[in-house]
Amino acid sequence: MRHAFQQLPALRDMLADVPCAPVQQLRDKMGEFSELRELLEKAIIDAPPVLVRDGGVIAPGYNEELDEWRALADGATDYLDKLEVRERERLGLDTLKVGYNAVHGYYIQISRGQSQHAPIHYVRRQTLKNAERYIIPELKEYEDKVLTSKGKALALEKQLYDRLFDMLLPHLADLLQSASALAELDVLINLAERAETLNYCCPTFSDKPGIRIVEGRHPVVEQVLKEPFIANPLTLSPQRRMLIITGPNMGGKSTYMRQTALIALLAWIGSYVPAEKVDIGPIDRIFTRVGAADDLASGRSTFMVEMTETANILHNATEHSLVLMDEIGRGTSTYDGLSLAWACAESLANKIKALTLFATHYFELTQLPEKMEGVANVHLDALEHGDTIAFMHSVQDGAASKSYGLAVAALAGCRKR
Repeated sequence: MRHAFQQLPALRDMLADVPCAPVQQLRDKMGEFSELRELLEKAIIDAPPVLVRDGGVIAPGYNEELDEWRALADGATDYLDKLEVRERERLGLDTLKVGYNAVHGYYIQISRGQSQHAPIHYVRRQTLKNAERYIIPELKEYEDKVLTSKGKALALEKQLYDRLFDMLLPHLADLLQSASALAELDVLINLAERAETLNYCCPTFSDKPGIRIVEGRHPVVEQVLKEPFIANPLTLSPQRRMLIITGPNMGGKSTYMRQTALIALLAWIGSYVPAEKVDIGPIDRIFTRVGAADDLASGRSTFMVEMTETANILHNATEHSLVLMDEIGRGTSTYDGLSLAWACAESLANKIKALTLFATHYFELTQLPEKMEGVANVHLDALEHGDTIAFMHSVQDGAASKSYGLAVAALAGCRKR
């Protein structure tokens, strides 16, 4: 918090020159908190530990009593050295020394040969073969202080730390407002930086339903690939509401679907998008049925999870929704799975009329464009060369010619029989 307070004046000065009304509104919500900054700079050390209970958070000089307790805890060695020198010179006993052990605490030790010269106020604590050990009121009093000083310092430091919170509480509403403005500004700055660095485009919005993407890219995948990302177009409209997407595993079907959803999401939160051009209409919600995972804790199989999510989509999607359906029906028998996939596609295309990307390995579904309006086939291309397969990751019109499942299995290391 102190570090944030220290950056606020410079940040406010930078924002003052930005000719943008929303940015100025955010700037106005940011307080300066100069008094709180000075308080925390005085009260907290520059690099405080993670845990307050370990101590060392409150800065030296902030509280006189705390400084005294810390000095006692940290200065025991210096005090004992001075006491030893003082008593040795005062009594003329060159064998006198001050020590400590866990049983008897602090003591003054004098050799047996000089012990008869010990003053009367020296109280014998322990007799050794060649020495006598004594305590004196001054040393006992200091011992009590030292042994309790660390605990008292920690307790006082906790009180002072809690008191700082009490001093911050009256400013809580202003702090929360400033934090919210800073968080929003942080998001805007990051979106702007990514847009400029990664060559994103500004989407245009239309009242007409649909999505038109020119050379769209996946914002995450393109950053982790070692080779260039293959950009692809997409067109969804009232006359082309559903795309049946076929092609090999690893061909890029799921990436193509997900990048479309991410582009739509980024556009509607006000961000630039990873594409050359995007024109997008109203979208009320984005529904996805992607991936395969069970829910053992709830006793639901992979297929049950898939059907539950599918049912949610069929019950709640509208003609303004964007729906991603990835390989519906794969978790059961081929006949049942095909029937379910066909019925879902038919409902989305004819009844709900949502903008839908429907990836499948059921080639029977490629007949849907012949039976329904607003449905089209696209596929991810691949080329076979001998025993190898090259994934082109390029979206083409029409259905895929084959699944390439055996070729992908060979890539995974499955041996031919």
